[in-house]
Amino acid sequence: MKTRAKAVAGKPAGAKSAPSASDIETLRRIALSFPAIEEGTSYGTLAFRVSKKFLCRMKEDGESLAIRMDFAEREMLIEGEPATFYITDHYRNYEMVLIHLSKVHPEELKRIFSNAWRKYAGNRLLKEATPR
Repeated sequence: MKTRAKAVAGKPAGAKSAPSASDIETLRRIALSFPAIEEGTSYGTLAFRVSKKFLCRMKEDGESLAIRMDFAEREMLIEGEPATFYITDHYRNYEMVLIHLSKVHPEELKRIFSNAWRKYAGNRLLKEATPR
């Protein structure tokens, strides 16, 4: 019996889940919308920092983003959406999570990036960025 693949959120049935250039551009657009973000590289892959503090980088697989977050939030995300959020043994003891870019909604990615930015931006930058 032949089974049919389901269409997922605007992607045709059977579409590959590897991130497209638009996934990378979405990440870049989100990251650069925050004050004082510096785009660069880390281990030869696209990375973002705030106030010289590392926030995230693309993994060498070109499909996943490694981003800083606290352990409690990481565990909730992995438990709730294991197809999107995961870790490897390498990241087990670091406050980071891996995200399959092709599977995360842009608004969720922005929320996660915002949390990382707020944690590492520093008080001066947070005060400047807070609307009055």
